[in-house]
Amino acid sequence: MSEKTVDPVNAPILTILEEHGRAPLGLHANKQWFEDPRHLLFSMARYKFVAKLLAGSGHALEIGCGDGFNARLVRQDVQKLTLTDIDPLFVADAVNRRTPEWDYEAFVHDILTGPVPGRFDAIYTLDVLEHVAQEREDVFLRNATASLAEGGVMIVGMPSVESQVYSKPASVTGHINCKTQADLKTLMRKYFTNVFMFSMNDEVVHTGYAKLAHYIFALCCGLKART
Repeated sequence: MSEKTVDPVNAPILTILEEHGRAPLGLHANKQWFEDPRHLLFSMARYKFVAKLLAGSGHALEIGCGDGFNARLVRQDVQKLTLTDIDPLFVADAVNRRTPEWDYEAFVHDILTGPVPGRFDAIYTLDVLEHVAQEREDVFLRNATASLAEGGVMIVGMPSVESQVYSKPASVTGHINCKTQADLKTLMRKYFTNVFMFSMNDEVVHTGYAKLAHYIFALCCGLKART
């Protein structure tokens, strides 16, 4: 190896470097790491929470994957993963960084135009619904749930509406549909029999006072009959 370490315990680090090179950040993750490293941690913590909830699932689908940088966190706990996003630039970035060890399918899809082909045991969408106009949120959810297999679960995460006054202006660009925890639960109950709500501050998930939460999750199961 071209590089040496004084501690033999570190040898596997150099082996990974030699065999696989340095892993690049995703386009969005790179921006976060440059401007606000802590926010990258918070974003990864959200995906870790999703991964833990979906552990053991068969085929999972992410709607609105962005650059897909956090996909490995979920892929580590599910048997198969598919990523979709409306932006070809970010999907291409996700595909370019894909490796055989952390395989997933990724393609461009606009959920507002129709369901993702296939059936999925789990569907999750983080930091997406707040960008969808309220008058189109039912189209979004009808199309999303149309791809959910019987007995499947769906996780929706978004910044709370209460958090927006504390966020940086650049962070809230396009946030046209943030909700309170109660309003998100009411919306998801239109599609699922059971909706469990969680709050998040920084990287800590809890069930505390919702109005103090920066981020909110809805864990949904028991899909109601499609009409």
